[in-house]
Amino acid sequence: MTDTWKEFEANEVTHSVAHHLVAIHEVGREYGGWARVSDIARWLGITRGSVSINLRNIKARGLVTEDDHRQVKLSEEGLRITQAIMAKKAAVKAFLRDVINVPEEQAEIDSCKVEHLISHSTAENLLRFIKFLTSDDPAAREALSQFRKFEGR
Repeated sequence: MTDTWKEFEANEVTHSVAHHLVAIHEVGREYGGWARVSDIARWLGITRGSVSINLRNIKARGLVTEDDHRQVKLSEEGLRITQAIMAKKAAVKAFLRDVINVPEEQAEIDSCKVEHLISHSTAENLLRFIKFLTSDDPAAREALSQFRKFEGR
């Protein structure tokens, strides 16, 4: 357990790369999958130069492809990683917002901080737990009700 902190260096992508991949995905949704550096920069609120520097590493890892006009599109691997990041973020955000009543804005911030750090299996289990707690199951409703009463103490 004392070496767990070292695993942060072994993550599939850094926080910055995760944000770039998601930005490419989101911008690309409007343009047939392709994204320009200027659009990515605007989405992320950073300079085009910063995006260009970060894209070198992302391209070298084969996470995006580039066309003749220097637009980028997620590769199959890039899309797989991006979808996993987005799913993890959604699971964490749903837990924070819907189960433990973290305000929307803070849930967005906090889920962003951990989206690429938790394992896929943990995110799946978290999502399963959320689905149970927010289901019509009487035990789940009672547990959530009791938690909310406890929370108010």
